[in-house]
Amino acid sequence: MMPFPATRLRRLRGSGTFRGLIRETDLSPAHLIMPAFVTAGEDIREEIPSMPGIERYSISKLVEHAAEVAAAGIGSMLLFGIPADKDEFGTGAYDDEGIVQMAVRALKEAHPDLAVITDVCLCEYTSHGHCGIPDPDGKIQNDLSVELIAKTAISHAEAGADAVAPSDMMDGRVGAIRYQLDEEGHSEVPIISYSVKYASAFYGPFRVAAESTPSFGDRRGYQMDPANGAEAVREAEQDLEEGADMLIVKPATPYLDIVRRVKDATGAPVAAYHVGGEYSSLKAAAEKGWLDERAAVLETLTGIRRAGADAIITYYAKEAAEWLQ
Repeated sequence: MMPFPATRLRRLRGSGTFRGLIRETDLSPAHLIMPAFVTAGEDIREEIPSMPGIERYSISKLVEHAAEVAAAGIGSMLLFGIPADKDEFGTGAYDDEGIVQMAVRALKEAHPDLAVITDVCLCEYTSHGHCGIPDPDGKIQNDLSVELIAKTAISHAEAGADAVAPSDMMDGRVGAIRYQLDEEGHSEVPIISYSVKYASAFYGPFRVAAESTPSFGDRRGYQMDPANGAEAVREAEQDLEEGADMLIVKPATPYLDIVRRVKDATGAPVAAYHVGGEYSSLKAAAEKGWLDERAAVLETLTGIRRAGADAIITYYAKEAAEWLQ
């Protein structure tokens, strides 16, 4: 027989104590961000068919949900708005009395220690479902869209948002938002930028939840090609130069290599967004009895952390936090 080496890596795997001592990656509720959908109306708490266990909330019900999230040990929520009406220019996005703006004020009054991050985009508010404003030929106009996106970010900051998260993927929007925030007296409000957002098939459940499926074309003209990696680093570095404080890679599990590349290249704080399709896939498999949901989810989230994510945006945040506790 070939002699074994003196070092046997299994020796420190024999007990939970030793496994804990040498564990390289930790996962705690502090690493998780809970996304939430707030909708116009009263006394609404309705389940989203494409995302079992996730609901749309009216403002009063959202405040109740936020108490549950905070009790689980989660310190922040990412807020998406679903307005009563939509139009071509997404005016509900930057209305001072819009659904997100009112929700932010209510959340901060009820839960001042909970960090409220707002998704800054037009897609939930436009009648056509795109993240920007199309020209007569259907092409999304970058600079006009950026102007309205920056206006949206300012309205969120004025309402009391702790951070703004532009998700549109228009060029130059981080710089425009940073300039406007500073000019309007919000220099302390950080920008958590969706710097690396791929044109992914995993967004389907979210589009049902947010009622934001494009009525024509698709978003490949401004979201990234899933085949590209080096471009992700360029996007991240450009956003940092424009004033981003934290970077988001979206989706998460199909792009763990990108999370690592962005983290290594920039050294900046990085969040990974474990999106609706990733969440719903695990839910569906668990409901079929094909996997142990708790074990699979915690393994998935640990893998995202191991890839380099400082934070994870996930619809499993509340459940995972409760399991971890």
